[in-house]
Amino acid sequence: MWDALLFPFQFPFMQNAFWISVIVSVPTALLSCFLVLKGWALMGDAVSHAVLPGIVLAYVLGFPLILGAFAAGMLTALATGYLSENSRIKQDTVMGVVFSGMFGLGIVIYVSLHTNVHLDHILFGNMLGVGAQDLWTAGVISVLVAGALLLKWKDLMLHAFDPAQARASGLPVGLLHYGLLTILSLTIVATLSATGLILAVGLLIAPGATAFLLVRSFGRMLAVSVVVCMTAMLLGAYLSFFLDSAPAPTVVLILTTFFLIAFVRRVILTRWASSREIA
Repeated sequence: MWDALLFPFQFPFMQNAFWISVIVSVPTALLSCFLVLKGWALMGDAVSHAVLPGIVLAYVLGFPLILGAFAAGMLTALATGYLSENSRIKQDTVMGVVFSGMFGLGIVIYVSLHTNVHLDHILFGNMLGVGAQDLWTAGVISVLVAGALLLKWKDLMLHAFDPAQARASGLPVGLLHYGLLTILSLTIVATLSATGLILAVGLLIAPGATAFLLVRSFGRMLAVSVVVCMTAMLLGAYLSFFLDSAPAPTVVLILTTFFLIAFVRRVILTRWASSREIA
């Protein structure tokens, strides 16, 4: 029985899948807490989809794909911020327009190319095809992102809750704003090999949303988010071996299940507390 349960760990491609799960889960989980508090769920979705033209152009020009992805992500984030600040249109509307336009541009450029390179691993990830270079790239980005978030988490928390108070306190609001956008773009680049563009938003939102339902302090929210994300990624990679399913969608389904369980728990506790107050 134990031999069957430990069977996936014998294969190098599964070992790399577990390693990339551990590496990627930390920065995405930490960042998801700030995105949830700041109401930037759509921003994460927009940037994750909008890096496609950068990836395609980087491939055409012979540049590393991660450079194209990061450049496109930063362009999307900066363009969204500029348009929302200098027009009467709300930010969510601007994000929808920019993200769909960039994603459409990427599809048009890719279709116009005559190449045998498949788009599936870019869109949906290829966790079972992760190599040593992917692990090193994701590892370096994860250390930088996690270090920046943990170092400035109090300033970023205040900026997420009350930007006006953060400005009055003397914090560099503009630097925090665009710094968070830079971190978002870097994190999406780190998740490319694991979950791809389309499913990356699941890692950027679900862990923080689940932790928000389970705890009340932000410090605990960060810790619980990391545990939830890492558990879902490791469990998803493990179960996909036996289910013969794609690891990334399996991870997202597990994250969704965790969120639903946390939601049901919160509803039950709220109703129980209300019934005690009435009694």
